[in-house]
Parts: sequence; C-alpha cells; structure tokens
Amino acid sequence: MNPQRVGPYEIEGKLGSGGMGTVYLGRHAESGARAAVKVLPASLAREEGFVARFGREIDALTRLSNPHIVALYDHGVDGETYYYAMEYVEGETLTARLLRERRIPWREAIDIAVQICAALKAAHDAGVIHRDIKPSNLVITPAGVVKLMDFGVAQVFAGTKLTVTGGIIGTVEYMSPEQAQGHRVSRRSDLYSLGAVMYAMLTGRPPFSGKTSVEVLQKHRFGQYDPPRRYAPDIPHWLDEIVCQLLEKDPDKRLPDAFVLSRRLQEVVRKVDLSQSQRTLAAEADDATGATLVQGPAEFGGGPGQATLMRDLFRAEVERARRPSALGRLFDNTWMLVLLLVLVVAGGFLWFREAAPSAEEMYERGTALLQQPAGPEWLRARDEYFLPLLAEDRERWGERVEPHLREIELYELKSGFRPRGLGRRTEPRNDAERFLRLAQHYREAGDHARAESTLAALEALLAGDDRHANLLALTRQLLADLREQRREGPSDGLLVSAVARAEALEAERKPDEAAAIWRGIVELYAGDAAAQEQVARARQALAAAPPERHSSSQETSIAP
Repeated sequence: MNPQRVGPYEIEGKLGSGGMGTVYLGRHAESGARAAVKVLPASLAREEGFVARFGREIDALTRLSNPHIVALYDHGVDGETYYYAMEYVEGETLTARLLRERRIPWREAIDIAVQICAALKAAHDAGVIHRDIKPSNLVITPAGVVKLMDFGVAQVFAGTKLTVTGGIIGTVEYMSPEQAQGHRVSRRSDLYSLGAVMYAMLTGRPPFSGKTSVEVLQKHRFGQYDPPRRYAPDIPHWLDEIVCQLLEKDPDKRLPDAFVLSRRLQEVVRKVDLSQSQRTLAAEADDATGATLVQGPAEFGGGPGQATLMRDLFRAEVERARRPSALGRLFDNTWMLVLLLVLVVAGGFLWFREAAPSAEEMYERGTALLQQPAGPEWLRARDEYFLPLLAEDRERWGERVEPHLREIELYELKSGFRPRGLGRRTEPRNDAERFLRLAQHYREAGDHARAESTLAALEALLAGDDRHANLLALTRQLLADLREQRREGPSDGLLVSAVARAEALEAERKPDEAAAIWRGIVELYAGDAAAQEQVARARQALAAAPPERHSSSQETSIAP
C-alpha cells in the first residue's frame, strides 16, 4: 500500500522499486511541483549500514549539477521514514528502448553516449564514481535528452568505507573486471561500464552473458567478446575500436576520462561525414570527366577531328607517364638492387649492435619496471629482461635476479593463478595451486566458510616446505584478508532483511511463510561463522513451530 504523504510531498502513485528503496510520484503540498520521491524501506531503515548507504546516495546527488544528471530537490526524515525528492523525468529507460528496438543506429548511439559522458565528467570532477552504469539507470526524454540516475552504489573519492573491501556492488552484465574482483574502482571503471552499454546499444546484447552471475563475472575478468562489428557490420571501424578500447581488462589501456571519450566519439561522426563528402566529390569529378569527353566536340567547335585530338592527347600523356626516368632506369638493374640489399642488411646489423642494451642496462630497466605498482609491467620485466639475463649467464645474474622473479611470481599467483588474460597457462602446476584456486572459487561464489577452511588446511600442509614458500605466503595473506572480511560480517543486507521479514510474518500470524524463510537461513548460512547468531535464531523459531511446519528432511538440516 502506497503512503499518502512523505515529508511535504503528497504521493500520487508508485513509479518503481529496487533493493535500496521505493520511488513514488509526489507533488509538493505548497508549490505543486512534481518530484520523484525515493523512500528507504522501514525494514532497512533499522540497519545503520543501509541508512549510511542511503545517505551516501544523497551526498552524491548534492555534489552534482548537470543537465544530464537527475537533480536533487530536498531530503529528510519523516518519522522513521528516510526519503529524498529528486527531479521527475518523463521518458523511457534505455532498457525499454532496447527491448522495443533491439539495436540503436550508430549515430544515435554516439549521441546518447556523448550525453552520458557529460554526466560522468560532472560526477568525476565532483569526486563521485557512479559504479552502476547500465541501461536501466539511463532515462531518455521525448526530446532525446539523456538523464543519469540512481547513485545508490556511488563511491565518493574522499569519503567513506561503507563498502566492505572485497565486496561486489553493481550489475554484473555491465561491471568492470576490477569491480568484479572487489578491487578499488576508478573513473575508468565507469568508462568500462559505458563501453558495455554502447556495445549493447550497437549489437542488441551485452558483451558477456551467462547462466549465473558468477559466470558473467568470470567472463568480465578473463573472457573474450566478439567485436561489435561482427553483429553490426554497418558501424564505422573507428567506433568499433573505441568500444573495444573501453572494454580493455587493464584500466590503464582504456581511455583516460569521459571528456576524451566524448571528443573521440564526436570525431567518429566528423570522420564519417568527411569520408562520405570525399566520395561524393570523387563521384562528381568522374561524372564531369565523362561528360567532357562526350561533349568535347561541341565545346571545341563540333568537328569530329576534335574528339580524335582529345583521344590522342590522353594517349600521349599516358605513354609519357609510363616512360621510366633516369633514376628509374638506374634501379631497373639487378646488380644495383643486390648492392642496395647488402647495404641495407649491413646497416641494420650495425644499428642493432648499437641499439641493443648491455646486460647491466637490461637489469636496470627490469628493476625500474618493478618500481611501478604491481601489474603487467612486472611480467614485462620478467619476460624481457630478467629471464634473458638468466638464460645468458645464470652464475652471474642468479643471485640478483631470482629474488625479483620470486616477487613477480607471488604477484602473478595472487592476481589469478596465471589467468588467460596474462598470456600464461591456466592449468595449476601442482596440488597447492589447485587448492588455492579452489579456495578462490569458493570466495568468489560467496562461500567464505569453505574458502577459509580450505586455506587453513592448505596453510598447515605448506608450512615448513621450502619449495612452496611463495604459495605459503600467498595462502596466509589470502586467509588473513578473508578472516578480516568475515569479522566485519555479511557484506550485504540479505540475511538481515530475511530475519526481519520472517519476524514480521510471525507477528502477522503467517507461520508457514515465516518457516520457509527460517529454513532458507539455516540451509544457506549454517556454515558461515559470521551468521551464527541469525542461524541460531532460525533454528529456535523452527524448533518452536508445530511439526507439520517442516518435513523430516528439513528437521535433519536444522539439527544443532
């Protein structure tokens, strides 16, 4: 049931709802202005984390002022109801547009993307990363104006730590690889998501899809998509290159910011228009030349001898162009060509000898790359400098190079155990790597209890084995990170919300529906140490329920 009034706004109807609130159409009681009023549900308002996240969304909108971002009108608390009012935008979401038309013409897709760039530039300049760019968060008005909305998962550069480290917030089909891993995001993460939205506009599908969210996340991290021109051959190759650059796995390989992207997109339109103009002029010139040849006799007095004269003039010009010059005759000599080839090869050899770095220079270049943050440049240092030095003279370079190689190996193991994206083999080399990868799989799937038990068991096996010192260090680091994350409690409000709904159903005397939720809590969270209080509450509720409320198999699953 919709509320009749929230703050100073009289509610006229419901516009939509999501995980972080319900949006109503409201009208200000005094001014009569219409607004979209977002309300935090009462069940979530009791949780400090959700109130803080709701406040972060308000903070993000307060910082922003741009024609392509929904404007914030006001906000407040009405009793126990947290709300804020924002600009009401009439139009349809990009999702609805794609469902209706499947694909959007490339020129219009560029226009939409340029407007999104304007919104992102304003947000990024204000220190806000949106983190959830997707078609359903983009509204297109009847006049063609694009509005970016829903800053519910936005991150403020200078601000909070409301998102648990390692947590994943956003929509998986349009999520950047670094966001899929729970790593720190940047403005280039929003550009990746915009690239995925452009891919969907141009081809009618997102770059990656799958049966589960985990499968899609893995594809964002390691998968390869088909270039947009495979599905939409009519788009310019310049536009295809821009979208592919935005979808680079490495953020440093993407375009630097929304302003540069906007300029590049506008250049595509100018290049296509210029190319079409040149083709039109060339066609007109060809037509004019043909007309001159046909009409030549009339223009030169009409006699048939004039046409013959024009033909002979053309022939003479062609023959003159075909006659070789003195320089051409010089190069039309086999021995001269052989001599030139010898000179080129000798010069190239001498240049290479001068340009090739010494062994000491190779070592210095490799160590310089290691001064950069851990990333692909470390692998370049290994492959281009350290390994060639060992191959050339292990006795001389082993002691200096091998510590660097161990450091690089530790980074490579931590960053994904030789994923395809790094150009390395994907199969684990030994059982230790296999169990590490298994623990990582459990963690990415959200099964932190199994991940922790696997890592703890592996740590016990590796301790004291000098052959696997790097793997032991990585195991301990991952285990410490996981335990720290688990101490902070569940990373989202599913469990908290489920307990609240089950208690509300019991109060409403709906025991069957409440029992279903209690059983689900026990089934999904029984092995999660951070959720034992809620699991105990669920078992207590089920134990107090009449026997017919749960089957014998369910009784077995909740036995303490």
